[in-house]
Amino acid sequence: MKVSSVESVARALNEARVPFIVLGCLAVVAHGYGRQTRDIDLVIRLEPNAIRNAFRALAQLGYQPRVPVTAEGFADARQRARWIAENGMTVLNFCSDLHRETPVDVFVAEPFDFQPEYDSAIVEELSPGVPVRFLRLVSLLRLKQQAGRPQDLADIAELRSLHDRK
Repeated sequence: MKVSSVESVARALNEARVPFIVLGCLAVVAHGYGRQTRDIDLVIRLEPNAIRNAFRALAQLGYQPRVPVTAEGFADARQRARWIAENGMTVLNFCSDLHRETPVDVFVAEPFDFQPEYDSAIVEELSPGVPVRFLRLVSLLRLKQQAGRPQDLADIAELRSLHDRK
């Protein structure tokens, strides 16, 4: 992953006025535990205008879905529900020839009540004028516990150690 690519994605989404929250490893890093990742995990507000704006913003950076999904298809809540039920889809992967080392994963369903998490997210500037909202610690720990993968459990242990949480 390249920091410049993360900054480009954040800038493009901000300029397109797409409400988004960064989670996954980048949120782990924002909470103080430095480890490597290869992608950007995002939850965007899953409403049609935000979805269309996100697809356009990402396309300006050369990002396209890895599977044949359009913005209109992704904006259809019933279609997303079918992908989840029939295919076990959790994220839509985007890749870019211009940002090969930094794929973007957009969640197919909001794994939490978006607005309260958006309002309480940690806001940091990646570079001047490029704010990013990172999922708050308590919610990040909950999502990682639900995922239950070995790396998620290791992240939980490290974050709890850093933040003196049990």
